[in-house]
Amino acid sequence: MKSLEELRALREKMKSQTDNRGVAGADETVIKVGMATCGIAAGARPVLDALLEEADKRHLHNVSISQTGCIGMCRLEPIVEIFKDGQKFTYVHMTAEKARKVMNDHVVNGNPCKEYLISEN
Repeated sequence: MKSLEELRALREKMKSQTDNRGVAGADETVIKVGMATCGIAAGARPVLDALLEEADKRHLHNVSISQTGCIGMCRLEPIVEIFKDGQKFTYVHMTAEKARKVMNDHVVNGNPCKEYLISEN
């Protein structure tokens, strides 16, 4: 930080990102990112950041993004769960790039990224 104005800009950016973490209503999409020790170690922080940035950039006010604890499948971390249209989608081995694609294709356009979903086997 070199000025008070930079600090204010950072505060506004972070405020808009945390606004996306609120509780979702019936017509909203809920996104949970596994942020337990295993998720963080596997790279969940950049995934969460990418999702928040995309939601902010696209002004998605009907999307709730939040952290959750261990989802229970450590070997598949980072994990992102999306609750949309009454269904649960579990994305595994996520990266920031994959998160941006999921946000665009699935959350915005309604087309799940099947190549990143957990196998049903």
